[in-house]
Amino acid sequence: MDKGTVIRTTGSHYTVKNAEGREFECCIKGKFKISGIKSTNPVAIGDKVEFIPSDKTSYGLICAIEPRQNYIIRKATKLSKQTHIIASNMDQALLIVTAVLPRTSTGFIDRFLLTCEAYHIPCILVFNKTDLYEKETKEYADYVKSIYEKVGYRCMETSAIEKTGIEELKQVLKDKTSLLCGHSGVGKSALVNALDSNLNLKTSSISLSNFKGKHTTTFAQMYPLAFGGNIIDTPGVKSFGMVDFSPEEVAGYYPEMRERLSECRYYNCTHIHEPDCAIKRAVDNGEIAQERYLNYLNIVNGEEVQMQQWHTK
Repeated sequence: MDKGTVIRTTGSHYTVKNAEGREFECCIKGKFKISGIKSTNPVAIGDKVEFIPSDKTSYGLICAIEPRQNYIIRKATKLSKQTHIIASNMDQALLIVTAVLPRTSTGFIDRFLLTCEAYHIPCILVFNKTDLYEKETKEYADYVKSIYEKVGYRCMETSAIEKTGIEELKQVLKDKTSLLCGHSGVGKSALVNALDSNLNLKTSSISLSNFKGKHTTTFAQMYPLAFGGNIIDTPGVKSFGMVDFSPEEVAGYYPEMRERLSECRYYNCTHIHEPDCAIKRAVDNGEIAQERYLNYLNIVNGEEVQMQQWHTK
C-alpha cells in the first residue's frame, strides 16, 4: 500500500504522485464508486489517496481517500442535480476575471466567492488581460474591483502578454497549493505559462464569431511551480451552480451582510421584504453594492445568474 496526491484526472483515470515523486496511473477499486460519494467524480484533483501500486508497472488501484481539508464543488451542469468537485485540499483559490473577451459577470464571481466562504478557502480575484483595456473597459474593471476590495477581497491586475503583475502573483502563489478557476478564454493557461515558462501549457484564441473562450484545458491538472508551490489548472467553467446552500445561509457568506445580520429586527430576516432590515438599509445607503444584493436575491430565489453587461456608475 502506498499514499500519494492526485495530480491529474481524465475521466475515470487518475495520475497519483507519491512522496518520492513517482507517478502512477490509477483507477478506482470497483466498490469504491458506490461508497456514498454522489459527485460525478468520486476522486478529485488534490485528493490524498491510498493506492495499491503494481510491482512491475507504473499502474495502481485507488482504495481510499483521506479526509479532505476543503474542496470546491458545483453543480455539474445547468439544471443538473449532479455535482462535480473541482479540486480539494488547496491553500487558496484564484478566480481569473476578465472585463473583455469574455466578460465575467458579477453573478458568477459572487457564486464562486460564496462557495469559497462556505468551505473556508481564501480567494483572490485576478483581473487578467489588462493589455486589452480601453478607457471604458478600464473604468468598468476599476468599478467592479472597487466593489470587491470594499468587501475585503484582494484584487490583482495581470497581463500574460505584457507580463504585468506576474512577479506580484508569484509571491502570492509561492509555497502554496492554489486553484485557478474562471470562464473559458480568461487566459488561465497563458497566465500559468507567464509564471513558469517550463510548463508550456497549450493556449488558444477567442472565437471571433461569439467572442467567447474555447476550452484549452480539457482536464484538471496540478503543476509544480519552479519558484515553489503547486498550481491547479482547471477547464473553463461556463456557469457555477451552487450546491447544498439553503436560502437562510446565503447572507452569512457575504462578509458585508454577515457583519450586519444582528441589526435586523427579525432574527430570521430574509432581507427581502421585512421592515427594519439592516441589509436593505445598507443597500439604500450605498454601504452594500446593489450588484451584490441583486446577486443575493437571484441566489436565494434559486435562479441561475446569466451573463450580463456590467456598467459603471
